[in-house]
Amino acid sequence: MILSAPNQGAIRREAEYDAYPSRVGNDGRILQRLDPVVYAADHEQAPLAKSQVDQYQRDGFVVLENLFSSDEVHLLQDEVELLRKQPGGDSETRINEPADNTLRSIFAIHHSNTLFERLACDSRLVDVARYLLDDEVYIHQSRLNYKPGFRGKEFYWHSDFETWHVEDGMPRMRALSMSITLSENSACNGALMLIPGSHKSFVCCAGFTPKDHFRDSLRKQDYGTPSDELLHQLVKEGGIVTADARPGSIIVFDCNTIHGSNGNITPWPRSNAFFVYNAMSNRVVAPFCEQAPRPEYICTRRAFRPAEPKQGSLSGE
Repeated sequence: MILSAPNQGAIRREAEYDAYPSRVGNDGRILQRLDPVVYAADHEQAPLAKSQVDQYQRDGFVVLENLFSSDEVHLLQDEVELLRKQPGGDSETRINEPADNTLRSIFAIHHSNTLFERLACDSRLVDVARYLLDDEVYIHQSRLNYKPGFRGKEFYWHSDFETWHVEDGMPRMRALSMSITLSENSACNGALMLIPGSHKSFVCCAGFTPKDHFRDSLRKQDYGTPSDELLHQLVKEGGIVTADARPGSIIVFDCNTIHGSNGNITPWPRSNAFFVYNAMSNRVVAPFCEQAPRPEYICTRRAFRPAEPKQGSLSGE
Protein backbone atom coordinates (compact mmCIF):
# COMPACT_ATOMS: atom_id res chain seq x y z
CA MET A 1 0.00 0.00 0.00
CA ILE A 2 1.14 3.55 -0.78
CA LEU A 3 0.97 6.16 2.00
CA SER A 4 1.09 9.80 0.96
CA ALA A 5 3.26 12.40 2.67
CA PRO A 6 1.49 14.11 5.58
CA ASN A 7 1.94 17.70 4.39
CA GLN A 8 0.22 17.32 1.01
CA GLY A 9 -3.29 17.30 2.44
CA ALA A 10 -2.55 20.29 4.71
CA ILE A 11 -1.37 22.40 1.76
CA ARG A 12 -4.34 21.36 -0.33
CA ARG A 13 -6.88 22.19 2.39
CA GLU A 14 -5.22 25.17 4.09
CA ALA A 15 -8.37 27.33 3.66
CA GLU A 16 -10.73 24.70 5.09
CA TYR A 17 -11.28 24.02 8.79
CA ASP A 18 -11.07 20.38 9.83
CA ALA A 19 -13.23 20.03 12.93
CA TYR A 20 -12.34 16.35 13.39
CA PRO A 21 -8.73 15.66 12.32
CA SER A 22 -7.86 11.98 12.04
CA ARG A 23 -5.11 9.96 10.36
CA VAL A 24 -2.85 13.01 10.37
CA GLY A 25 0.25 11.19 11.53
CA ASN A 26 -0.19 11.51 15.28
CA ASP A 27 -1.08 8.78 17.74
CA GLY A 28 -4.73 7.97 18.26
CA ARG A 29 -6.63 10.05 20.79
CA ILE A 30 -10.17 10.97 21.85
CA LEU A 31 -11.54 14.40 20.99
CA GLN A 32 -14.72 16.09 22.18
CA ARG A 33 -17.77 15.92 19.91
CA LEU A 34 -18.68 19.41 18.68
CA ASP A 35 -22.07 18.68 17.11
CA PRO A 36 -25.55 17.84 18.47
CA VAL A 37 -26.86 14.28 18.44
CA VAL A 38 -30.57 15.10 18.06
CA TYR A 39 -30.95 18.24 15.98
CA ALA A 40 -34.72 18.61 16.25
CA ALA A 41 -35.98 21.09 18.84
CA ASP A 42 -39.73 20.46 18.43
CA HIS A 43 -40.64 17.07 19.92
CA GLU A 44 -44.41 17.46 19.53
CA GLN A 45 -44.45 15.99 15.99
CA ALA A 46 -41.71 13.44 16.51
CA PRO A 47 -42.15 10.11 14.64
CA LEU A 48 -40.55 8.40 17.67
CA ALA A 49 -41.63 8.04 21.28
CA LYS A 50 -39.83 10.32 23.73
CA SER A 51 -38.17 7.30 25.33
CA GLN A 52 -36.75 6.30 21.94
CA VAL A 53 -35.42 9.79 21.26
CA ASP A 54 -33.90 9.88 24.74
CA GLN A 55 -32.19 6.53 24.18
CA TYR A 56 -30.79 7.66 20.84
CA GLN A 57 -29.50 10.84 22.46
CA ARG A 58 -27.94 8.94 25.39
CA ASP A 59 -26.62 5.76 23.75
CA GLY A 60 -26.18 6.76 20.10
CA PHE A 61 -28.61 4.14 18.80
CA VAL A 62 -32.13 2.76 19.15
CA VAL A 63 -33.78 -0.43 17.85
CA LEU A 64 -37.27 -0.03 16.37
CA GLU A 65 -38.87 -3.45 16.44
CA ASN A 66 -41.17 -4.95 13.80
CA LEU A 67 -41.64 -1.87 11.61
CA PHE A 68 -42.26 -3.98 8.53
CA SER A 69 -44.94 -6.64 8.11
CA SER A 70 -44.17 -10.30 7.50
CA ASP A 71 -45.32 -9.89 3.86
CA GLU A 72 -42.91 -7.01 3.37
CA VAL A 73 -40.08 -8.93 5.01
CA HIS A 74 -40.67 -11.96 2.78
CA LEU A 75 -40.69 -9.71 -0.29
CA LEU A 76 -37.34 -8.22 0.73
CA GLN A 77 -35.86 -11.60 1.66
CA ASP A 78 -36.77 -13.05 -1.74
CA GLU A 79 -35.11 -10.09 -3.46
CA VAL A 80 -31.98 -10.39 -1.31
CA GLU A 81 -31.63 -14.07 -2.23
CA LEU A 82 -32.23 -13.33 -5.92
CA LEU A 83 -29.52 -10.65 -5.88
CA ARG A 84 -27.12 -12.97 -4.08
CA LYS A 85 -27.43 -15.59 -6.79
CA GLN A 86 -27.29 -13.12 -9.67
CA PRO A 87 -24.11 -13.45 -11.70
CA GLY A 88 -22.23 -10.56 -13.26
CA GLY A 89 -23.60 -7.05 -12.95
CA ASP A 90 -21.38 -4.13 -12.00
CA SER A 91 -18.54 -5.99 -10.34
CA GLU A 92 -17.30 -2.82 -8.59
CA THR A 93 -20.42 -2.67 -6.45
CA ARG A 94 -20.31 -6.36 -5.50
CA ILE A 95 -17.77 -6.89 -2.72
CA ASN A 96 -16.57 -10.37 -1.77
CA GLU A 97 -15.21 -11.67 1.51
CA PRO A 98 -11.44 -11.21 1.94
CA ALA A 99 -10.58 -14.91 1.85
CA ASP A 100 -12.85 -16.20 -0.93
CA ASN A 101 -15.48 -15.21 -3.47
CA THR A 102 -18.43 -15.33 -1.06
CA LEU A 103 -20.54 -12.19 -1.49
CA ARG A 104 -20.10 -9.72 1.38
CA SER A 105 -21.90 -6.55 0.22
CA ILE A 106 -23.69 -4.97 -2.73
CA PHE A 107 -23.24 -1.19 -2.79
CA ALA A 108 -25.50 1.52 -4.27
CA ILE A 109 -28.42 -0.90 -4.03
CA HIS A 110 -30.96 1.96 -4.08
CA HIS A 111 -29.72 2.90 -7.56
CA SER A 112 -29.71 -0.58 -9.09
CA ASN A 113 -32.86 -2.14 -7.62
CA THR A 114 -36.37 -0.69 -7.65
CA LEU A 115 -37.54 -2.46 -4.47
CA PHE A 116 -34.61 -1.16 -2.43
CA GLU A 117 -35.00 2.26 -4.00
CA ARG A 118 -38.57 2.22 -2.65
CA LEU A 119 -37.36 0.99 0.74
CA ALA A 120 -34.79 3.79 1.00
CA CYS A 121 -37.58 6.34 0.53
CA ASP A 122 -40.07 4.67 2.86
CA SER A 123 -41.60 7.18 5.26
CA ARG A 124 -40.92 4.84 8.20
CA LEU A 125 -37.22 5.51 7.57
CA VAL A 126 -37.08 8.97 6.02
CA ASP A 127 -39.35 10.64 8.57
CA VAL A 128 -37.15 9.41 11.42
CA ALA A 129 -33.98 10.59 9.68
CA ARG A 130 -35.44 14.01 8.85
CA TYR A 131 -36.59 14.45 12.43
CA LEU A 132 -33.34 13.45 14.15
CA LEU A 133 -31.24 15.50 11.71
CA ASP A 134 -33.80 18.34 11.44
CA ASP A 135 -33.20 18.73 7.71
CA GLU A 136 -34.01 17.27 4.33
CA VAL A 137 -31.89 14.15 3.83
CA TYR A 138 -30.29 12.28 0.95
CA ILE A 139 -28.74 8.82 0.67
CA HIS A 140 -25.01 9.16 1.25
CA GLN A 141 -24.47 5.42 0.86
CA SER A 142 -26.54 2.25 0.53
CA ARG A 143 -25.71 -1.43 0.50
CA LEU A 144 -26.88 -4.94 1.27
CA ASN A 145 -24.73 -6.67 3.86
CA TYR A 146 -24.51 -10.45 3.66
CA LYS A 147 -23.00 -12.52 6.42
CA PRO A 148 -23.36 -16.11 5.18
CA GLY A 149 -23.46 -19.06 7.51
CA PHE A 150 -20.18 -20.72 8.49
CA ARG A 151 -17.93 -18.24 6.62
CA GLY A 152 -19.25 -14.70 7.12
CA LYS A 153 -16.38 -12.53 8.36
CA GLU A 154 -16.39 -9.83 11.00
CA PHE A 155 -16.65 -6.04 10.61
CA TYR A 156 -14.04 -4.57 12.94
CA TRP A 157 -14.79 -1.75 15.42
CA HIS A 158 -15.04 1.68 13.79
CA SER A 159 -16.92 4.95 13.62
CA ASP A 160 -18.48 5.42 10.19
CA PHE A 161 -18.10 9.17 10.49
CA GLU A 162 -14.33 8.87 10.84
CA THR A 163 -14.17 7.26 7.39
CA TRP A 164 -16.85 9.45 5.83
CA HIS A 165 -15.09 12.56 7.14
CA VAL A 166 -11.52 11.61 6.23
CA GLU A 167 -12.11 9.77 2.95
CA ASP A 168 -15.38 11.32 1.70
CA GLY A 169 -15.24 14.87 3.09
CA MET A 170 -18.42 14.75 5.24
CA PRO A 171 -17.94 17.99 7.24
CA ARG A 172 -19.91 17.43 10.45
CA MET A 173 -21.77 14.78 12.46
CA ARG A 174 -25.19 15.34 10.92
CA ALA A 175 -25.83 11.90 9.47
CA LEU A 176 -27.16 8.55 10.66
CA SER A 177 -27.38 4.95 9.56
CA MET A 178 -30.31 2.58 9.43
CA SER A 179 -29.81 -1.17 9.30
CA ILE A 180 -33.00 -2.97 8.29
CA THR A 181 -32.82 -6.55 9.57
CA LEU A 182 -33.84 -9.03 6.88
CA SER A 183 -33.03 -12.14 8.91
CA GLU A 184 -32.83 -13.04 12.55
CA ASN A 185 -29.98 -11.00 14.09
CA SER A 186 -28.48 -12.49 17.24
CA ALA A 187 -25.19 -12.69 19.07
CA CYS A 188 -24.75 -16.15 17.56
CA ASN A 189 -24.73 -15.12 13.88
CA GLY A 190 -22.84 -11.84 14.05
CA ALA A 191 -25.42 -9.20 14.96
CA LEU A 192 -24.36 -5.57 15.14
CA MET A 193 -22.52 -4.66 18.34
CA LEU A 194 -22.41 -1.06 19.57
CA ILE A 195 -20.61 0.83 22.35
CA PRO A 196 -23.22 2.98 24.14
CA GLY A 197 -22.15 6.60 24.59
CA SER A 198 -19.20 6.31 22.19
CA HIS A 199 -20.88 8.79 19.83
CA LYS A 200 -20.27 11.60 22.32
CA SER A 201 -16.54 11.59 21.55
CA PHE A 202 -14.53 11.45 18.34
CA VAL A 203 -11.78 8.87 18.11
CA CYS A 204 -8.87 10.29 16.16
CA CYS A 205 -7.10 7.35 14.52
CA ALA A 206 -3.37 6.99 14.02
CA GLY A 207 -1.41 6.85 10.78
CA PHE A 208 -2.33 8.11 7.30
CA THR A 209 -4.78 7.06 4.58
CA PRO A 210 -3.37 4.67 1.94
CA LYS A 211 -3.98 5.33 -1.73
CA ASP A 212 -7.15 3.60 -2.98
CA HIS A 213 -7.85 2.48 0.56
CA PHE A 214 -11.47 1.65 -0.29
CA ARG A 215 -10.40 -1.30 -2.45
CA ASP A 216 -9.23 -3.13 0.67
CA SER A 217 -11.31 -1.50 3.44
CA LEU A 218 -14.66 -2.67 2.00
CA ARG A 219 -13.42 -6.23 2.50
CA LYS A 220 -11.35 -5.74 5.66
CA GLN A 221 -10.64 -2.40 7.33
CA ASP A 222 -7.15 -1.86 8.72
CA TYR A 223 -6.93 1.96 8.72
CA GLY A 224 -9.37 4.31 10.47
CA THR A 225 -9.94 1.90 13.35
CA PRO A 226 -9.47 2.82 17.03
CA SER A 227 -6.48 1.49 18.93
CA ASP A 228 -6.92 -1.31 21.44
CA GLU A 229 -6.22 1.13 24.28
CA LEU A 230 -8.90 3.60 23.17
CA LEU A 231 -11.44 0.84 22.56
CA HIS A 232 -10.75 -0.51 26.04
CA GLN A 233 -11.41 2.95 27.48
CA LEU A 234 -14.68 3.38 25.57
CA VAL A 235 -15.95 -0.09 26.51
CA LYS A 236 -14.99 0.45 30.15
CA GLU A 237 -17.19 3.58 30.15
CA GLY A 238 -20.10 2.36 28.04
CA GLY A 239 -20.00 -1.43 27.75
CA ILE A 240 -21.07 -3.35 24.64
CA VAL A 241 -24.64 -3.95 23.47
CA THR A 242 -25.60 -6.57 20.88
CA ALA A 243 -28.52 -5.38 18.75
CA ASP A 244 -30.56 -8.59 18.67
CA ALA A 245 -33.53 -8.02 16.38
CA ARG A 246 -36.16 -9.95 14.50
CA PRO A 247 -36.60 -9.55 10.72
CA GLY A 248 -38.34 -6.31 9.81
CA SER A 249 -36.79 -4.20 12.57
CA ILE A 250 -34.58 -1.13 12.17
CA ILE A 251 -31.39 -0.34 14.04
CA VAL A 252 -30.92 3.44 13.92
CA PHE A 253 -27.48 4.64 14.97
CA ASP A 254 -25.61 7.92 14.97
CA CYS A 255 -22.88 8.33 12.37
CA ASN A 256 -20.21 8.47 15.09
CA THR A 257 -21.26 5.49 17.23
CA ILE A 258 -18.47 2.94 17.48
CA HIS A 259 -19.76 -0.41 16.22
CA GLY A 260 -18.70 -3.72 14.69
CA SER A 261 -19.78 -7.34 14.42
CA ASN A 262 -18.34 -10.80 14.95
CA GLY A 263 -17.93 -13.43 12.27
CA ASN A 264 -20.67 -15.95 11.64
CA ILE A 265 -19.72 -19.60 12.12
CA THR A 266 -23.32 -20.75 12.64
CA PRO A 267 -25.51 -22.31 9.93
CA TRP A 268 -27.79 -19.24 10.09
CA PRO A 269 -26.98 -16.49 7.56
CA ARG A 270 -27.48 -12.84 8.47
CA SER A 271 -28.50 -10.20 5.94
CA ASN A 272 -29.36 -6.52 6.40
CA ALA A 273 -30.12 -3.56 4.17
CA PHE A 274 -28.08 -0.51 5.13
CA PHE A 275 -28.90 3.12 4.31
CA VAL A 276 -26.96 6.21 5.34
CA TYR A 277 -29.01 9.43 5.53
CA ASN A 278 -27.03 12.67 5.49
CA ALA A 279 -28.46 16.15 6.00
CA MET A 280 -28.65 18.21 2.81
CA SER A 281 -26.84 20.98 4.68
CA ASN A 282 -23.99 18.54 5.40
CA ARG A 283 -23.16 17.50 1.84
CA VAL A 284 -19.64 16.24 1.30
CA VAL A 285 -16.72 18.44 0.27
CA ALA A 286 -13.18 17.41 -0.67
CA PRO A 287 -11.84 14.56 1.48
CA PHE A 288 -10.08 15.52 4.71
CA CYS A 289 -7.01 13.60 3.63
CA GLU A 290 -4.52 13.77 0.79
CA GLN A 291 -6.30 11.16 -1.34
CA ALA A 292 -8.79 11.42 -4.18
CA PRO A 293 -12.51 11.03 -3.36
CA ARG A 294 -13.94 7.54 -3.20
CA PRO A 295 -16.20 6.43 -6.10
CA GLU A 296 -19.79 7.59 -6.39
CA TYR A 297 -21.19 4.14 -5.56
CA ILE A 298 -19.61 4.43 -2.10
CA CYS A 299 -20.21 8.15 -1.49
CA THR A 300 -22.84 10.30 -3.18
CA ARG A 301 -20.96 13.34 -4.47
CA ARG A 302 -22.88 14.37 -7.57
CA ALA A 303 -26.43 13.03 -7.37
CA PHE A 304 -27.65 15.00 -4.34
CA ARG A 305 -31.40 14.54 -4.26
CA PRO A 306 -33.61 14.84 -1.17
CA ALA A 307 -35.35 11.59 -0.26
CA GLU A 308 -39.09 12.02 -0.76
CA PRO A 309 -40.93 9.90 1.85
CA LYS A 310 -43.35 7.36 0.41
CA GLN A 311 -46.31 6.01 2.36
CA GLY A 312 -47.86 2.56 2.30
CA SER A 313 -46.71 -1.03 2.09
CA LEU A 314 -43.68 -2.06 0.07
CA SER A 315 -45.88 -4.69 -1.60
CA GLY A 316 -48.21 -1.95 -2.88
CA GLU A 317 -51.22 -3.33 -1.05
